[in-house]
Amino acid sequence: MGHTSAGGKHGSGTDEPLSICLLSYRGNPTCGGQGVYINYLSRALKDLGHRVDVISGPPYPELDDGIGLIKLPGLDLYNPEHLFRPARITNLVSPLNQLEFLGMSTGGFPEPFTFGWRVLHYFRVKHPRYDVVHDNQCLAYGLLGLPRLGYPTVATIHHPITVDRDVEIRSTGSLFKKFKIFRWYSFLGMQKRVARKMEPIITVSKCSKRDISRDFKAAQSRFRVVPNGINTDYFYPLSNVSRAENRLFVTNSADTPLKGLRYLLLAVHSIRKQRDIHLTVVGTPKKYGVIERLVKELKIGDNVTFTGRIEYEEFARYYAEATIAVIPSIYEGFGMPVGEAMACGVPVISTTGGALPEVVGDAGVLVPPGDAAALERAIIDLLDNPEKRERLGKAGLRRVQESFTWRHAALKTVDVYREAIHAHG
Repeated sequence: MGHTSAGGKHGSGTDEPLSICLLSYRGNPTCGGQGVYINYLSRALKDLGHRVDVISGPPYPELDDGIGLIKLPGLDLYNPEHLFRPARITNLVSPLNQLEFLGMSTGGFPEPFTFGWRVLHYFRVKHPRYDVVHDNQCLAYGLLGLPRLGYPTVATIHHPITVDRDVEIRSTGSLFKKFKIFRWYSFLGMQKRVARKMEPIITVSKCSKRDISRDFKAAQSRFRVVPNGINTDYFYPLSNVSRAENRLFVTNSADTPLKGLRYLLLAVHSIRKQRDIHLTVVGTPKKYGVIERLVKELKIGDNVTFTGRIEYEEFARYYAEATIAVIPSIYEGFGMPVGEAMACGVPVISTTGGALPEVVGDAGVLVPPGDAAALERAIIDLLDNPEKRERLGKAGLRRVQESFTWRHAALKTVDVYREAIHAHG
């Protein structure tokens, strides 16, 4: 049950604590950046003195003590324990659940759509007392009903998912696979229509603001830029660990073409012909996937280590042991991995894809996305310049501490909440 002690617009003053409801159609941090966002933002808002609940579909988020979690069960069809089927056949009695199952069975991704209707039903039945509701990139039709029920509503769009779709389509030559990709991303039509009716919308960079506005055909005036924070509880320099020589570190092992790992592997393949080089990749590639095949084709298995999943507590040590962190993404709406590397004091090489230059500033080396030769040149240059590495590592750490904390992000987010409350009247 949501907070019931908050009264109406009690938080509309500039300093009064707010009662905030965060929405996330799936919230577990291991499922991607949206879960991380909910976890860290909710904690930072609570630390500022606000009252926070999270309403989430499964898999559910991991939240700090003092933050309420309201679970809205769906079919959870991507749960490995009952993959692509309901946990119990009786779950299909509900017409909404039937719709979710049908959407998944025909190649779609119906979770945002069905979660939106579950949220609206919850608010209609329970009438929870919140000053503001904050949607985390669900953008479902049902959420348009919340302002009509008296709830000022804000949305975050991290980056235009149209970019993911278009890169995936370009990366396959099969017409059937192209159709499957189009079908899976069919929820984008709903998200575009909803985004054009919501205001204000938070996004995490000027680049995302520009690209979402263009792809979603939503006026730029609707957007407020609030950069993400970096969790310095887990990402920080370790002074008692010595850096290895010729060791690269990358955190995106996903076979997702958007992450650009293939270009870094091509660079490693070329570098190993002239010098020692080793790449540590966090995660595990898909069995028989494009990354696993590429490693075999390039015969660089001895130069590349996949760690499997690692705990957050282990990241600082991995970064401390690395000579250089590399972020080879084709596009990032914000670029959490580059900020995390900088927070650990490790020198970074990043592409200019999307918002990455906004995060890196002058505290790292920037190269064009999708360019293995440029990555190779930048890596060799840094490996040959220890003084430059040290200077960039210190500059990156300083940049994070001054501009990219979750406290900064929460303060700016609260400004957007108060704007929405004021506009709602």
